[in-house]
Amino acid sequence: MRYALLVAYDGTNYGGWQIQKNTLTVQEVLTDALEKTLGCRAAVTASGRTDSGVHAAGQVCHFDAQTSIPAEKFADALNFRLPPDISVLKSAAAPDGFDCTRDAKKKTYCYRVYLSQCLSPLKDRYAERVKYPVDLKKLIKAAKLFEGEHDFKAYCASGSQVKTTVRRVYAVEVKTGDTRGSADVEIYVTGNGFLYNMVRTLAGTMLYFAAGRLSERDIINSLERGDRSSVGKTMPAKGLTLESVDYGFKLF
Repeated sequence: MRYALLVAYDGTNYGGWQIQKNTLTVQEVLTDALEKTLGCRAAVTASGRTDSGVHAAGQVCHFDAQTSIPAEKFADALNFRLPPDISVLKSAAAPDGFDCTRDAKKKTYCYRVYLSQCLSPLKDRYAERVKYPVDLKKLIKAAKLFEGEHDFKAYCASGSQVKTTVRRVYAVEVKTGDTRGSADVEIYVTGNGFLYNMVRTLAGTMLYFAAGRLSERDIINSLERGDRSSVGKTMPAKGLTLESVDYGFKLF
């Protein structure tokens, strides 16, 4: 029988999702907790691999097992064995043939920054500090340039091996607030799939545009010509969170 898990984690102390040598990963910790729960080894698959230092609020995983444990009880059973920086929010029986990677229709990521000359110990773990001036109206304008189907070759880390760099971005939304003496900016990006470092580079490009370091023509050139010199820097991993995965039906 196949089971689905909704998982949240603080990626700060992990080398990403996927099991690898010489570094602790989220998949490794979750797999070990599942083995202790089931009494046997079971492979845990995620909707996508988050990189080292990236967080998740709504990662979706699946695994196969023959067990008498009710599907809805797996969350509590696993959380009993998991560290405080990984939590299973919900568990459920998966539909027949369900594959959390292949069946994902949309994913939403959020990149968070705070605008401040001073480091905030209460924000800096999950958001990147930006010290230069940012025009929030220009940031919102930049968001619309990325919506639609584009070739995001300029936003993909060099050396990535993918069949195509074309992706469809359904929405880019900018949310702002003001807490603890500094402006908070959240950039939500929803798409049908993402390239390696794509959201972090997209966020860096939007911020550079909003700071007057890039023009609208630069962004257009990056999408039309794949011009890497026309994009901003790839932002640090700590500001990125996988917010949700949409399958077109209610899974949990």
